[in-house]
Amino acid sequence: MSRSAPPASRRPRARSAQRPRVALALAGGGPLGATFEIGALCALADALDGLDLNGCDHYVGVSAGGFVAAALANGITPRALCAAFIEGQGEDAQGFDPSDLMRPAYAEIARRAMALPGLLVDVAWDVLARKPLSRALERLGPALPTGLLDNEAVHQQLLRLFDQPGRSNDFRQLRARLTLVATHLNSGQATPFGRPGWDHVPISRAVQASAALPGLFPPVAIDGEHYVDGALKKTVHATVALDEGMDLLICLNPLVPFDATASSRRLQPRIPSLVEGGLPAVMSQTFRSLIHSRMALGFKHYERLYPDTDILLIEPDPEDAALFFANTFSYHQRQDMAEHVYQQTLHWLRRRRATLRPQLARHGITLRDEVLDEPRRHLLVPAPEGNRLGQALARLQHTVDELQHTLRQRQALA
Repeated sequence: MSRSAPPASRRPRARSAQRPRVALALAGGGPLGATFEIGALCALADALDGLDLNGCDHYVGVSAGGFVAAALANGITPRALCAAFIEGQGEDAQGFDPSDLMRPAYAEIARRAMALPGLLVDVAWDVLARKPLSRALERLGPALPTGLLDNEAVHQQLLRLFDQPGRSNDFRQLRARLTLVATHLNSGQATPFGRPGWDHVPISRAVQASAALPGLFPPVAIDGEHYVDGALKKTVHATVALDEGMDLLICLNPLVPFDATASSRRLQPRIPSLVEGGLPAVMSQTFRSLIHSRMALGFKHYERLYPDTDILLIEPDPEDAALFFANTFSYHQRQDMAEHVYQQTLHWLRRRRATLRPQLARHGITLRDEVLDEPRRHLLVPAPEGNRLGQALARLQHTVDELQHTLRQRQALA
C-alpha cells in the first residue's frame, strides 16, 4: 500500500523488536457475512505460518462479524467454527439452528398491537376534524413493530456457547481485547462494548445488539438504553484497534457491490440487469454500495493516519455472482458458500503472493506455498453420501493438517 507522510501529531513509532501486535477486524453481513468470514479465516489459518488467529491482540467485530470475533477471542478455532456453524457437527453445534433467526418477533408485535385500539381512536378524531389524512395515518406509527424477527436466540445460543469450560461470556476475563460495536439508538453514536465502562455487558448480549439490523430485528435493551446494528455508524470500526498501535491489521469485509456488467459476460444464463432480480436484488446492491463506499473512504484515512501499520483487507471479488445471490439460511448452501470462499481466498493469496510475502515477513508470517499450490485442497472434503468412513478419514486429515500447522508455529516461536 502506498503511504503518505503522517501529520506531525502522528509520527510513525518505531516497530517493536518484540512480537508484532496483530489485530483482526470483522465487518458485518448477516449469515452470509459470517459464512464468508469463517471460510476466509480457515484459508488464512491453512496458508499462513506464524499467524495465530486465536492469539491476536485485539478483535473488533461489527454485526455478524461480532459473533465470529467473539468466538475467536474465546479460543474457538476457524476450523471449529466451520464444523459447528457451517457443517452443523460437534458439541458446539448442538442447539444451533439458523432457522431460529427467522422466528417472528411475537412479543414485539403483540406489544405494539396492544396500542392499536387507542391509536385508531385518535385517527378517527383526526378524520372527523378533517385533518390531512397523511397526518392521521402518522399516528399509527407507534403500532408498527420495530423489528419483524426475534433476535433473542442470538443471545441465548452464544450464552450457551461461551459458558463452556475454558471460555467466558465476560469481556474482562478474556486474554485478548475484544470490542463489539453497536449504535446507541437515541443518540446515533457508536458504543464500543468491551471497552472500559462497557465491559460489564455480557458478550452474548453485545453481539445481539451489534447485529440488530433496524427493521429486521428489534433494538436490544441494555442498562435501560436501546442499541442497534453497529454498521449504521461505520463499516469496520478499525480505529479502536489502530489507536492502540498495531503492527498488522487484518480486515475482512464480506459485502461489496456486485458488478453485473462484468459477470454477465461469463455467466449462463446471462444477467442483463440486477433490476430483473426485483426488490431484493436492488436493495442488496444499494446497501452494499452505501457501506462499501463509506469503508473505502475510511481506509484511505487509515493509510494516512496510521502509516506504520500494515493493513490487509480481504473481501469478495465484485464479479462473484455466487456470493451475491446466495441464500445462506440453507445448511447445504452454507457449506457450498464456505467452500467457495475458502477457494477464492487461497486464489487471492496466490495472485498477491509476491506483494504479500515481504509485507507479512515483517511480522514473522510466511506463506505456505505447499498449501497455495495444492490443486485439490478443500475446506470441506466431499465424501459419498452415507460413507461414514470417508467422512471420518477426511476429518482426520483436517485434524492432522491443523496439528502440524500448530507445531510449526510453536517451533518458530521457540
